[in-house]
Amino acid sequence: MKKFLMAAVAGTLASVVVTTQVAAPLLAQEAAKTTNVYEQLDLFGDIFERIRSQYVEEVDEGELIEAAINGMLTSLDPHSSYLSPNDAADMRVQTRGEFGGLGIEVTQEEGFVKVVSPIDGTPADSAGVEAGDFITHVDGESVLGLTLDEAVDMMRGPVGSEIVITVVREGEAEPFDVSIIRDTIKLTAVRARTERNSVVLRVTTFNDQTFKNLESGLNEQIEEAGGMDKVTGIVLDLRNNPGGLLTQAIKVADAFLDEGEIVSTRGRNPEDGERFNATEGDLANGLPMVVLINGGSASASEIVAGALKDHRRAIVVGTKSFGKGSVQTVMPLRGDGAMRLTTARYYTPSGRSIQALGVSPDIVVAQPRTTPASEEEDEAEDTTRPRSRSEADLRGRLDNDSLSEDEIRQIEEEQERAEEAAKLRDEDYQLAYAIDILKGLTALNGAN
Repeated sequence: MKKFLMAAVAGTLASVVVTTQVAAPLLAQEAAKTTNVYEQLDLFGDIFERIRSQYVEEVDEGELIEAAINGMLTSLDPHSSYLSPNDAADMRVQTRGEFGGLGIEVTQEEGFVKVVSPIDGTPADSAGVEAGDFITHVDGESVLGLTLDEAVDMMRGPVGSEIVITVVREGEAEPFDVSIIRDTIKLTAVRARTERNSVVLRVTTFNDQTFKNLESGLNEQIEEAGGMDKVTGIVLDLRNNPGGLLTQAIKVADAFLDEGEIVSTRGRNPEDGERFNATEGDLANGLPMVVLINGGSASASEIVAGALKDHRRAIVVGTKSFGKGSVQTVMPLRGDGAMRLTTARYYTPSGRSIQALGVSPDIVVAQPRTTPASEEEDEAEDTTRPRSRSEADLRGRLDNDSLSEDEIRQIEEEQERAEEAAKLRDEDYQLAYAIDILKGLTALNGAN
């Protein structure tokens, strides 16, 4: 027993010695690190003072400090930045759904401004700007070497004024200029319509109005159709949706889920992580769903698509999404400015981060490129192609005596719907494909 106690005491003493030996170097390292930080801050102060007193021209001290702060933040990742009081005010306006500009969501890649997506119905959209375009010049001035905020500032201007951006696009041999007239951007968060008995919910952004617009738009379309049983399914169109408010993305996903995780966020400290779960209730009452995505679908759009895909609530169709899987927190600062800082990554219900990977569609369907106008004209003038003929065109054909007038009328209506479907495929191939999937699912389920 005495031997055991002695051993225990010896072990305790040994652990104290080891702890002391290990802790001393750690404390020394921490002290050296702190000293180094203060030395670097002193260095910053020296440089600031020399610029202020010796630079060839007088500088605005406030602007110099803002530039230093912004440089520190933008060195972290493309989505962290300093927001001046004006920029912070603009951001608050944008989340409410109305602002002035071109109507594009941008990021920075390899020193150039990259278009995440044009916003539906905006000047940039009308001018033909596409997701994935690189903007290299603004009014002839290169944006290479500028921060993202500086490049965005170059694109701002009075409503009604013209701007010329130089675009590099994959598949195009040479850069080309695009002229755009700045306008007030009024965002309609959700546009609802019915195509071939399927309700199409086009979600363009996630702002304060998104869920409210989606709910009212869906209910209106169902009412016009004559009830839920008259609707084939729901198409949630998230193409070229650059994202927005996380809270709204959660509400939209929750609208079609009865239970389960929607998204989780994990920050630097494990205790800061959050998990958001669906609540009971499905606005679509279990109707089949297709989610449309493309390379312009980012952030909040990817949260919704990932949640509905992982829960097998919807079939995801289109092309791989943008891959922005990080969460930014906007922190107010003194002087009415703000700091946008990346504070977490988000994960889909399956536990997968989509950062830099994107959401992969269940069915890959690319949107065919628009045929140039000259080629369309050539095709329109081509009268040499023979028109397809059928039995009905033959002189002296036999009549079909097995069908009633109602049955003939039904067949003719089906043919008209088929022609409408063909027309939609020409206008929007991906959407037509999505609606065809819903029609097939309905047929398999035995619905009318």
